[in-house]
Amino acid sequence: MEQKKVILAYSGGLDTSVILKWLMNKGYQVICFVGNVGQKEDFEAIKKKALQTGASKVYVEDLREEFIVNYIYPALRANAAYEGRYLLGTALSRPLLAKRQVEIAMKEKTAIVSHGATGKGNDQVRFELSFYALDPNIRCITPWRDPEFTSEFKGRTDLINYAQKWDIPVKASKAKSYSEDENLLHISHEAGVLEDPAYRPSEDIFSLSLSPKNAQDRETILDIYFKSGNPVKVVNKNDGTVKEKPLDLFLYLNELGGQNGIGRLDMVENRHLGIKSRGVYETPGGTILWKAHRDLEGIAMDKEVMHLRDSLIPKLSELLYNGLWFSPEVDFLMAAFNQSQQAIDGKVSVSLYKGNVTIIGRESPFSLYDKTLSSMEIEGGFNAIDTSGFINITAMRLKAHKLILRKRKPNEWRETALGNT
Repeated sequence: MEQKKVILAYSGGLDTSVILKWLMNKGYQVICFVGNVGQKEDFEAIKKKALQTGASKVYVEDLREEFIVNYIYPALRANAAYEGRYLLGTALSRPLLAKRQVEIAMKEKTAIVSHGATGKGNDQVRFELSFYALDPNIRCITPWRDPEFTSEFKGRTDLINYAQKWDIPVKASKAKSYSEDENLLHISHEAGVLEDPAYRPSEDIFSLSLSPKNAQDRETILDIYFKSGNPVKVVNKNDGTVKEKPLDLFLYLNELGGQNGIGRLDMVENRHLGIKSRGVYETPGGTILWKAHRDLEGIAMDKEVMHLRDSLIPKLSELLYNGLWFSPEVDFLMAAFNQSQQAIDGKVSVSLYKGNVTIIGRESPFSLYDKTLSSMEIEGGFNAIDTSGFINITAMRLKAHKLILRKRKPNEWRETALGNT
């Protein structure tokens, strides 16, 4: 009887190494998929470990360019930030990884996939919603929600014992007291000692950024160029360095942002399942781009389009956080956001200094800024007398509201007018 194939999202860590062997012992032929989205790993070593553990085949895919162009940049064009703060580093990588995993499953002529995400977190939802949206016939094996698996593995000690029993290499170094997820956009730190929301993260937790206190005591000046809302060039005004290709540009901004202590965030967020979670994030390059992009929109985007678009950002961010990248509602919203970016061309100048991204100038060939209209020194084509009519018309609704209030509460209207109720 031919073994059933399963495509396992594999990281080379303890959990997925044990899951690999556990699936094999249940009779599956396991093919491992390792997606490089910018995490600092020895991918050859991971591939070797998977094969030694028993994988029949290992796919190691460099997805960094696709991650930037097709996932990070669309979120940037939308100014997406979950709960107004988190730039969605982990959430944006999951649909890409899931997409490639499904593509490998199709190539290997199987409809079975598996992952090592835990039963309390967001990633299980993100992976599986993407699987089912891309292939309605997919079957997903979820060990951390499998009663047989969870009865056998109560915690890290059981995993280590199983690894030793089956000669799976386990790193001898002491495990960190918190978990991490890294990609091009960010690194997240959570759980362990960070579960106490009052605990201040020690400096050794941070790996992508210097403390602002230890960053260089001089500013770095950058010109960042955008075309249709996408970053297309970065010029370092201090030393003349120029970066234009998406991967080179993003890696360079991560480097500069980290050197200048930029992109640190410590927040308690609401997970999709309703559990509150404390996360500590480092997003150096992303923080620079999000701020520069938003500033350019100020000069090149129509007021009413901007205000309507801004009202949709929280909803889009929530959908992306919850794993609904491949959904009709996200397609709908992305079409609107992309429409808003057609004239977002130009240059933004920024200063990087000790944790701060300060906008110091901007220009655009599609600028809507008119000095003759906004200047206090030049009358231009604006007749200030016309403002009287504007104010009178706008005030009609406010006057009507106050007159009705007087009729309803004749003895209280004066206090109400003075703001005392």
